[in-house]
Amino acid sequence: MIPLLKRLLILIILSGISSAQELKSSLQRAFDSINPLDAYTYCKKIASAEFEGRLTGSEGYEKAARWAADKFNEWGLKPIDDEHGYLQHYNAPFSSIHDASMQMILPSGDTLNLVTGDDFLPMGYCDNGSNKAHLVFAGWGISAPHLDYDDYELLNVKDKYVLCFRGTPDTKNASFQFYDEHRTRMKTAFEKGALGLFYIYPKVIANPNGDHIEGFMPAIISEKIADKIFSEKNFNAADLRKKLTANKTPVSFGLQSSVRFSVNADYYPDAAGYNIAGYIEGSDPELKNDCVVIGGHFDHCGVIAGITFPGANDNGSGSAVVMEIDETYSKLTEPPKRSVLFVLFGGEEKGLRGSSYFADNFPGQSAQDQRAAERSLDGEDGRQDYESAASSAALE
Repeated sequence: MIPLLKRLLILIILSGISSAQELKSSLQRAFDSINPLDAYTYCKKIASAEFEGRLTGSEGYEKAARWAADKFNEWGLKPIDDEHGYLQHYNAPFSSIHDASMQMILPSGDTLNLVTGDDFLPMGYCDNGSNKAHLVFAGWGISAPHLDYDDYELLNVKDKYVLCFRGTPDTKNASFQFYDEHRTRMKTAFEKGALGLFYIYPKVIANPNGDHIEGFMPAIISEKIADKIFSEKNFNAADLRKKLTANKTPVSFGLQSSVRFSVNADYYPDAAGYNIAGYIEGSDPELKNDCVVIGGHFDHCGVIAGITFPGANDNGSGSAVVMEIDETYSKLTEPPKRSVLFVLFGGEEKGLRGSSYFADNFPGQSAQDQRAAERSLDGEDGRQDYESAASSAALE
């Protein structure tokens, strides 16, 4: 693993340089400084309990951001802002979910006491409250009559909890993409009178990507629990999903089962998030006005109901790689011709909030033309993604 990481770092920094070429003397010191153990150490620090899962807006995230800013300063990067230094501030509302409980009451009268983190987990923006109500199943949770599709058409969800899958009836129809966004799905259920919406996932995961809605309590439940609920209809979750996918028509119904769901949470609408950014100014009088941006998202999902999500892979590892590249560039004996800006973004888990703010408020002193390379090792389906528009020429 560690030797592979070194090759990866070398590939990013020296991409486009063929093995037949000799390394320029001005690059040798920086090249020799690459130590895969450094990236491992940074990742371990980023994912440590000290930073409490790095939920953007939280105290743990701010501590992590200030630690990273100190490293940028140690390596001699120039801050992007004379007043605020390496930290680019933006509004980042968040919820702190202290604890939660959920019981399913089946038609037989049996009560299932669900295990937090295994059987269910509140969404990261769940409101504080406690309710007992019946359940309804609403397919994909989509209401789009203009697309001739409405999972809610024959349902009364007022004062009930909605169960649904994540996805769309037609993955090839881009018009459904808007309705597959968490914010759209939650708003739809809320406006139809639901108390909350429960996603059915194979396994429970943490997810803070959404907006706090007063009085609305969303969560995720496991397929194992959904199977127990659907047993009254002689269905299981896998069969229902297959039916929805194959028929591309709504499958919705009420249930006799009910749920008691309680959450103790606080909402902080005025919290601050931070992008961490510093740059090395280019040496060429004209080309320094070009800027290569190398970045990755720094945040994760925080602490939900007493469970810490450290985010080592998503995206502590990617952030650590960016920091190792950052440190390597700082050891160049000659600055690159173009300016290089290093950014650790916040708010990715909340829907690209930090990177969107950065793009809309690009530091004026750093660039006119930007080329970007971002390192991210996350993905809900376990994929590892790397996208780069930076060439070796741009890095010189």
